[in-house]
Amino acid sequence: MKNLGTLWVAAVLLVAISCKESKKKERFLPPSTGSVNSVMVVMDNELWRGAIGDKVRELFARPALSLMPEQPILSLTQIPPNVFLGATAHSRSVLFVQQDSVTVSHVKTDVYAQPQKVAVVKGTNYAELVGGLESVAENAITEFKRIEISEAQERFKRSLNKEKALQETFGVSMTIPSAYRVGKQEANFVWLDRQIPKGNMNIVVYSMPESSFSNDSTFVRDIVSMRDSIGKKYIPGPDDGTFMITEKAFAPYLFPAEVGGLKGAEARGIWEINGYPMAGPFLTYILNDQNNNRKLIVEGFTFAPSTQKRDYMFELEAILKTLRVQ
Repeated sequence: MKNLGTLWVAAVLLVAISCKESKKKERFLPPSTGSVNSVMVVMDNELWRGAIGDKVRELFARPALSLMPEQPILSLTQIPPNVFLGATAHSRSVLFVQQDSVTVSHVKTDVYAQPQKVAVVKGTNYAELVGGLESVAENAITEFKRIEISEAQERFKRSLNKEKALQETFGVSMTIPSAYRVGKQEANFVWLDRQIPKGNMNIVVYSMPESSFSNDSTFVRDIVSMRDSIGKKYIPGPDDGTFMITEKAFAPYLFPAEVGGLKGAEARGIWEINGYPMAGPFLTYILNDQNNNRKLIVEGFTFAPSTQKRDYMFELEAILKTLRVQ
């Protein structure tokens, strides 16, 4: 029995030592770095200057929707593989393209830093590289965007707006940076805005009856009508009688969406001021809040003439996606 007891103690010690050694062997990953919506493209200079580089730009730097002036969805910085080491390997979003003896196209997580997404495309020839890029592009862009939004939302927490207008009016919360201030609060409308060098960034929240948007064939028209009526009532322009409407020449882009556990639709388009030369991009979520018998509308829009607005709209999207119904 004494020998059995000794063996049991030895076994426990062995397991403990093994666990300690296992923890020691865990690889430390440094924090990732990188500008907002930027991708480090790792590929040979010859590939970058040729047709493969053209395909990368076509897929990963295509124009973002509803921005004026036009801007790519992602900013690309190319470096050759022999330079991809040290700090450059800590980039938050990486696209690695290489002509190789194998064919690969996938997205990996936290390879050299944390958080990090690395899209890898390898092929033996031009056709395989193009096929790999086309097959991985949408997933890679989605993952790059997801990690960017998550990082932005973490940064928001460093200095938060503590006003209770959204909670008091709609029973909802959002993670909003302290730079935003409540400019208008009414029975069914809250407007927050942030001043930027050449204009302002805005968040508006309101609700519609649960029965709204019941006809799929008139859905886009109903969204435009809703936005125009809200603009006329709550969002005046600089001159008397002017107010925000949806840009008349182009219909908004529509996508399915889910925010804060509420399913609905995402609309992206251009707003303008009726009767005055002002315009800019907007992002609207129309969400089915069945527990509260309503359609909850959350929108972000930017006014910044002659300025690139992609990162402004990205910040607004990141904020809107923190919505939670209390």
